[in-house]
Amino acid sequence: MKFGVETPTCLAGMMYPTPFATAQDVIRVAVEAEQLGYYDVGGNDHLSTMRFIREAWTEPPDFFEPLITLSNIAARTSVIRLTTGIMVLPMRDPVLLAKQVATLDQLSSGRVILGVAVGGYRDEFEGVAPELAEASRAKLTVEGLEALRALWTDRDASYAGKYRRFDGVESYPKPVQDPLPIYSGGNVEGSLRRAGELCDGWLPAKVGPDKIREGRQKVDAYARAAGRDPSMITTALQSVVCLGDTADQVRERFERSAFDLFRRSLNTTMTKGMDLDAYFDANLIGTPDEVCAKVQAYQEAGLEHFCASLFVGNTVDEMLEQMRLFAKYVVPAFS
Repeated sequence: MKFGVETPTCLAGMMYPTPFATAQDVIRVAVEAEQLGYYDVGGNDHLSTMRFIREAWTEPPDFFEPLITLSNIAARTSVIRLTTGIMVLPMRDPVLLAKQVATLDQLSSGRVILGVAVGGYRDEFEGVAPELAEASRAKLTVEGLEALRALWTDRDASYAGKYRRFDGVESYPKPVQDPLPIYSGGNVEGSLRRAGELCDGWLPAKVGPDKIREGRQKVDAYARAAGRDPSMITTALQSVVCLGDTADQVRERFERSAFDLFRRSLNTTMTKGMDLDAYFDANLIGTPDEVCAKVQAYQEAGLEHFCASLFVGNTVDEMLEQMRLFAKYVVPAFS
C-alpha cells in the first residue's frame, strides 16, 4: 500500500483555519513527508476563494498555485512523488498546462502524478471563466484530457473540441514518463468513465471499501469497452486522517478542527446524505488499531494508494504531528 500527504497549498479556510500555512510551511510539510517515508505529496488547486469560505472567515486564505509549489518541492526532495490532488481541469488552458506539467516532470526526473477533476465549486469556476459559465465542466474535462495526451504524444498537435481548440502546436520537451500518469478524481459516474476510458488511475474521495470495490468494477468495464487493459489503471483514494488514543479524543480533535466546515460545504454533492458518523467510517479516522483495520479492508477491496491524504489539525504543527503518528503506527503495518 502506498501512502501520501496533501500539502496545504489551497486548504486554508476549507480544512484548516485562515490564516494557516506560509509558503515555507508548505515546503516544510513536503520535505518532512519524504523523510517520514511517504510515497507522494500533493497540492490541491483553487484560483479564487469559494463563496462558502468568504462567508465563514473574515480573512482571505492564501492559495498557493500547486504546480509552482510542487516545482519548489521537487528541488528540495529526491524520491517522493508529486501529485496534483486535484487539478481543476476546466479552469486550465490545456496548452499551457501541458507545458507546465511536462516541465515539472522533467525537473523532477519523472515524479509527477496528475490528478484532475471537474471541481467541487461551480461559483469558483464561473468567477474565473465567466465566458464558460454555461459550459459543461464534464465535457471540458474530457476535452482537457484528450488535449493533454495529444500535446504530450504528437510532434505537431492539433485539437478541435467544442470548447478547446489549437492547431499545429509543437510542445517540447515531452514528459519524462510515457505515459505520464493521470488520475481521474471524483466519485460520480463521469469520473469512473473518464478513469476507464482516458486515465491511468481512479481517485475518489472519502468513500468506504464497498464503494471502492463497486466503483472499480465500473472502471474496469469502461476500460474494457474502450479496448484498454484494466490492470494498467491504479485504484487510489483521498482520505481524511485523524488519529487519537481513544474514540472520544479523536472525535474532539476532529470537531474542534475546521474539517467539518469542509464536509458540510459538500453536503449537496460529494458528502450528500453522509452524517458525521458515516463520514468517520468512510475515512481514516480513529485509534491506530482502528485505522489499520480500515486500511486492511480497503486493501482487500482492491485499493492500492492512499493518495494526497488530508491530515487534521488547526496548526501546521498539529498537522505534522498527525503525519508523524500515521507514519509511526500505520504505514509500517503495510510496508
